[in-house]
Amino acid sequence: MKNRSKPVLFSAFTLFFLLALRSAAASSVAEEDEDEKEFDYIVGGDRGPTKWGEIKEEWEACGKGEMQSPIDLSSKRVRVIPKTGEIERSYKPSNASVKNRGHDIRLRWDKDSAGSITINGTVYYLQQCHWHSPSEHTIDGIRYALELHMVHTSLEPNVTNSTAVFGLLYKTGDADAFLDERQVGVIDPRGIVMGGRSYFNYVGSLTVPPCSEGVIWIINNEINNVSMNQVRLLRKAVKDDSEKNARPIQALNGREIRFFQPHHEKTSI
Repeated sequence: MKNRSKPVLFSAFTLFFLLALRSAAASSVAEEDEDEKEFDYIVGGDRGPTKWGEIKEEWEACGKGEMQSPIDLSSKRVRVIPKTGEIERSYKPSNASVKNRGHDIRLRWDKDSAGSITINGTVYYLQQCHWHSPSEHTIDGIRYALELHMVHTSLEPNVTNSTAVFGLLYKTGDADAFLDERQVGVIDPRGIVMGGRSYFNYVGSLTVPPCSEGVIWIINNEINNVSMNQVRLLRKAVKDDSEKNARPIQALNGREIRFFQPHHEKTSI
């Protein structure tokens, strides 16, 4: 009988300790900048968020863009739509790799192999996910402990908005199972708890340089749980215990925020 290789399981502590050693480089996806040395999150610093647009010409949108992310998802500005938006999720297990990009921890699946979401008939393939702490988006001014971004891209050449990001917010509480123990190799994105079917939707940008605009944002309204220890490990793996990697809130500039809510879900915003 042939020996079959099995995925190796690592505890969260072991995984993020290894990540702290800065894993090998991998190609970028969804146009996010991969050079960890060229920008940071130090407010008032030469490479901090208010200076991103001045560092490189191709990053100009970070300073001059009118549709930047993240934003505050204020209930006073939201247009409630009492039905489920046309979003279908179809994920599947696939080979994945983990990289410490210096400014965040990224989990990247093999190209277009981990499934997709469909928005109004357009298919967006899951490319990668990464974490920000504290959360980048706020709801009525409340900033949460952690935010997960699942980045998707469309292969259709004539799509106006070719990137869609599904965002999940986390408050401190019980440990998140997806972060608690991961297998190296094949990883199933269905292990990420999606919560309810109510969500915010608006058009914004990438939250890291080059801050490209035209990104479709879908932020789940249900707040998940993550342990404080998991948050500390994520921060420590990136820089140190005090480091934060959340971009400040950006101006709405008259953009519409829609809130899709199924009739059977009684969710207050």
